[in-house]
Amino acid sequence: MKYLLILTFLLQTALFSQELKIKADEFKGDQNKGISIFTGHVRIKKVNDELNASKVTVYTDKKNKPTKFVAVGDTSFKIQTEQGAHYRGVAQKVIYLPLKKEYHFFGNVHLKQLDDKKEIFGDEVILQAIDGKAYAKGVEKEPVIMIFDIKDEKEKK
Repeated sequence: MKYLLILTFLLQTALFSQELKIKADEFKGDQNKGISIFTGHVRIKKVNDELNASKVTVYTDKKNKPTKFVAVGDTSFKIQTEQGAHYRGVAQKVIYLPLKKEYHFFGNVHLKQLDDKKEIFGDEVILQAIDGKAYAKGVEKEPVIMIFDIKDEKEKK
């Protein structure tokens, strides 16, 4: 528990003083290698962003600043971009690169933009939280599917 509190403090400080809270059933860390592993009902919350998974591995640099988060197993997430767009979704694996503010989603990805009612289904999706850009790839036999909710002019009246 003591190590979890220390790690949480270091991660909070490293992420521009925004509170980063990690909850999990179990924690293992190796400060020399810069690796922290959280397992069992992992929930990471930072301001308006949230990441849930069965296991999350956090990689840090020599100054204990997080450089990469890798989440696997029952991953779900909520993200707000710097432009204020809200996303929610699921994937088999999520990689977050905090220095680039970039999310990589892999395996049965379903990403939904809540504000504009857009949805992306694919095998690999990249979301850049700084500029709100998204890129998607389908699997070999399955295309990327994008769904838009287009209102008819008559419906607006």
